[in-house]
Amino acid sequence: MRFALASRNPGKVREIQQIFAGADIQWVSEDPDHPWPEVEETGESYLENALLKARAIAAVSGSPVLADDSGIEVDALGGGPGVRSARFAGLRATDEENLQLLIDSIEDTDVRGARYRCVAVAAWPDGREAHVEATCEGVLITDRRGRGGFGYDPIFVPAAGDGRTMAELSAAEKDAISHRGKAFRSLREVLGL
Repeated sequence: MRFALASRNPGKVREIQQIFAGADIQWVSEDPDHPWPEVEETGESYLENALLKARAIAAVSGSPVLADDSGIEVDALGGGPGVRSARFAGLRATDEENLQLLIDSIEDTDVRGARYRCVAVAAWPDGREAHVEATCEGVLITDRRGRGGFGYDPIFVPAAGDGRTMAELSAAEKDAISHRGKAFRSLREVLGL
C-alpha cells in the first residue's frame, strides 16, 4: 500500500515511519519540482487540522495520506496552548521560542499537570477517512533535561515513565508511551497494517 505523510517535521516523520516499520507500505515522497502545498492549520480542533493537511496532500499526491495534529495541554493554562502548540509564541515561532514561553508561563505555579494529545488520520483521494485519538499524561518541569525528541519534550515528564523527560528517552522508549505512538499504532490497527 502507498501512503504519503503530511508533515515536513523530521521528528514526526521519523516517529511515524518507525511506528509503521514492518508494514507493507511504500512511502510516497514529495516531488521537489512540484512541492505539496503549505496547509494553514485554521481548524479549532486537532481533528480539523489533521484532516485539513491530509485532504490537501491526498488531493495533490493522488495517494492515501497519513497526518496528525497534536499539542500539549497544560492544566495551569486551562488546557492551552492545545491546538496552537506549534504557534504558542507566534505564527513563525521556533520550538525553542515555544518551549521558553511555556517555561516562563508555568514557573510561578505549582500546577504542573499536562498531557500531550494526538489525533492521527488517514485520508484517501476518494474521500474515505479514518481517525483515532490518544494522550500521554505527565507533569512539566522548568529545568530542561535531555537532547532527544523535539518541541516541549525537554520539560515533559510522562506519568508512565521513570522520571525522565521525553527528551531523555530513547526513540523506542518514547514511541512506546507517547501520544503519537499510541495514536498511530491504533490507526495502524484500524487500517489492518
